[in-house]
Amino acid sequence: MLKSFRYFLFPFSIIYGAVIFIRNKFFDKGILRSAVFNFPVICVGNLAVGGTGKTPMTEYIVQQLKPLYKIATLSRGYKRRTKGFAIANEHTTAIDIGDEPMQFFQKFPDITVAVGEERIFAIPQILHQKPETEVIVLDDAFQHRSVSAGFNILLTDYSNLYTRDLMFPAGDLRDLRKSAARADVIIVTKCESTLSLKEKNKIIFELNPLPNQRVFFTTIDYSTPYHLVNKKSIKIENAHDVVLLCGIANPLPIKKYLNEQVRYYEMMKYPDHHIFSSDELVDIKNKFEKIISNKKIVLTTEKDAVRLEKFEKELSDFPIFVLPIKHHFLFEESTLFNDLLIKYINSYPKVNNHA
Repeated sequence: MLKSFRYFLFPFSIIYGAVIFIRNKFFDKGILRSAVFNFPVICVGNLAVGGTGKTPMTEYIVQQLKPLYKIATLSRGYKRRTKGFAIANEHTTAIDIGDEPMQFFQKFPDITVAVGEERIFAIPQILHQKPETEVIVLDDAFQHRSVSAGFNILLTDYSNLYTRDLMFPAGDLRDLRKSAARADVIIVTKCESTLSLKEKNKIIFELNPLPNQRVFFTTIDYSTPYHLVNKKSIKIENAHDVVLLCGIANPLPIKKYLNEQVRYYEMMKYPDHHIFSSDELVDIKNKFEKIISNKKIVLTTEKDAVRLEKFEKELSDFPIFVLPIKHHFLFEESTLFNDLLIKYINSYPKVNNHA
C-alpha cells in the first residue's frame, strides 16, 4: 500500500532528479570543484536512502587494513547533538559523535574516529591532528562530491538494486543511477547465502559495470549476541522468545534471521538513529514483562546499543543482548577485494615506503 502511494510522488521525483542532474553536471564540467588529496581516501556509500550495510562494510575494511596501516574513519555524525569537527576519545558518547562513529570507536579504539559535516575541511584536520594517518575511510560519502575519493565502493541491496529503484520520494534513490559510473567497486549486499553463479551473472549483466569496475556479492553473518552491559555472550535457541528493539533503516534481514532462529519475537520499531528516552525504556521493560516465557530476552542491533548505553545502570541486570553483524563475501572473493584495496593504497609512494 505504502509503495503504491509513493508512485503518486513521482512528479516530485522528477524535480528532485533534475536538481541532482544539474548538480552533478556542474561537478563534471568543473563549475563546482571536487577536492583531490594526494593521499589514500576510500569512500563507502550508496545511491539510496536507507540501509545497504555501509557501517559493517566500513568495519570490514578497517578490520582488514588495520594491521597494515594507520587508519582513520570520517563520518558526518548523523543526529549527533554537536557540530563541527571532532575526534573520538575516552569521554565521547554517541550523543557527541553519532551512533555509527561511536560503534567504530568502541570496536577499534586504536584507530582515529572523526566526524565532520564538511569532509573537505575535516580531512586536512585529521592529517594535522593525527599526522601518522596513512588511510582515511569515508563512511556514507558517495553522493558528497566536494571530495573526490581515490577509491569508491558503491553498495546496493540485493532486494532493491539501484537499477530497479526510482528517485526519492517515489523511490529510495538520492542520486542518479548513472552516478554508479564513479564507483571502482560495486558490492551487492544482503544476498542469500545460497546465491547461485547463474543469478550472480544475471545481476552483473543487469548492473552493466564498466570495464574498470569489479562487482562483488556479500551476505550478512550474525555473530554470537552479547549482553549490553557485562558483555557476556548468549546462544540464541529455538526456545527463545524475543523482544526486538530496532532503530535501523532496514530491519528485514534481522527479522528473517529471527524467524529462523527463535520460537517467537515481537519487534519494537523506532526511526533510524533514534535517541531512546527514559519513558521508552519503561515501555521496553513493560513489553518484556508481558511475554509469558521462561526463556525470554531483549535483542537489539549494534547501532541501537550505543544509544542505549546511557541506561547502563538500569540495564545492568536486564536481559538485553546485542546482535553483531558482519559482511561475508560470497564465491570466495574476499581476498580479491582486499587485494584491490591494498593495491590502491600502495599506489601512493609515501604509504608504500612505510608499509
